[in-house]
Amino acid sequence: MTFLVQLLAWLVAMFIAAWVFRFAGQRVPWKQEALYVYFRDMNYMVAFGFVLAFVALYWSVILYFFREVTFFMWAVNGLIFFSISGFLFRLLGRRVGTELSRKIFRDMPITAAFGILTILVYAVLAIFADLIAPYGQAEVFDSINVLPGGNPELGGNPNFLLGTDQLGRDLLSRLIYGAQNTVGIAFVTTCLAFLIGATFGFLAAALGGWVDQITSRVVDALMAIPQLIFALLLMTIATAWAGSDKALIMVYMVVIIAFLDSTRVYRLARAVGLNIVVMDYIEAARIRGENLTYLIFREILPNATAPLLAEFGLRFCFVFLTIAALSFLGIGIQPPLADWGTMVRDLSQFINFAAFSPLTAALPLMAAGAIALLTVAVNFVVDWMLHKSSGLKE
Repeated sequence: MTFLVQLLAWLVAMFIAAWVFRFAGQRVPWKQEALYVYFRDMNYMVAFGFVLAFVALYWSVILYFFREVTFFMWAVNGLIFFSISGFLFRLLGRRVGTELSRKIFRDMPITAAFGILTILVYAVLAIFADLIAPYGQAEVFDSINVLPGGNPELGGNPNFLLGTDQLGRDLLSRLIYGAQNTVGIAFVTTCLAFLIGATFGFLAAALGGWVDQITSRVVDALMAIPQLIFALLLMTIATAWAGSDKALIMVYMVVIIAFLDSTRVYRLARAVGLNIVVMDYIEAARIRGENLTYLIFREILPNATAPLLAEFGLRFCFVFLTIAALSFLGIGIQPPLADWGTMVRDLSQFINFAAFSPLTAALPLMAAGAIALLTVAVNFVVDWMLHKSSGLKE
């Protein structure tokens, strides 16, 4: 009850402060005409937004410098580190490389530079996981539930910087191999989804008629069912068919997720294709007697590249999260392969030790953070690509 009273008091104080802020801004004799016009036309919600931002900044300073909340301090330090990394990467890209790459980096915001840098780091971890990881992903040691940090006095081991799990596997190695398995499988699945969806979407747009009607109605029926629930149902059936063959279960998972995600790609490809096939150059190609393959690969596809690339980034995020969710539920990537979704599930019990060992409690958050970081990075790059392809300027 006390918390609700305090929250209500804060809200009332913020509403009053917003009114005072707007009222004072409208009464101050500003020397700059722009400031006078800005405060004169300011509505109440904009003023409340300024007050809310000030309160958020105030509590951020309190939590970081005075309360010293561990996870909040890590988040702030991470935000600062990633911002500086994105800035330095963009600065390097403007000075190193070809003229085209330097021009791209000159027009690139820091968020997109950070996204590209993060994607490159994940790609290096995924490709060279065998060389980077100190141990194998399925390698089991006698040391079980070793605490992270590497300090023997606190139950750690310098050979296992992030500790070991309940089976004695090195968590740092499994976190690195998770990039290879989770991200690699998600990339392959997204490519397969685009191959299926774009092919049928362009065929429906180019042929029309009964081909368009049949494929569109099938896609409508599939999209009417929530994707995750449908994937769970199909994966349950596939798991029963595959039995104990873990490799076959993963193949089924890739095909099922790609098939379900291809419906979204189909919708975009068909919509973009319908806008292209009515153009004069398509009609000229038809008159010249060009076949369907020429129309799709030489006329439609080059003009649909920008929206498809942007959609590829978004679809990759959704596929990536779907695989992590299925693995968290136990029907995704199968052990002994390392997977971030499975790691979150297996290590979730360590969150209970937050009051005693923040680093131990952060173990499941590391896997979850790896998922969140890649998702945010890909969306930064996708937003930048959409901004460039739309022709909008700052």
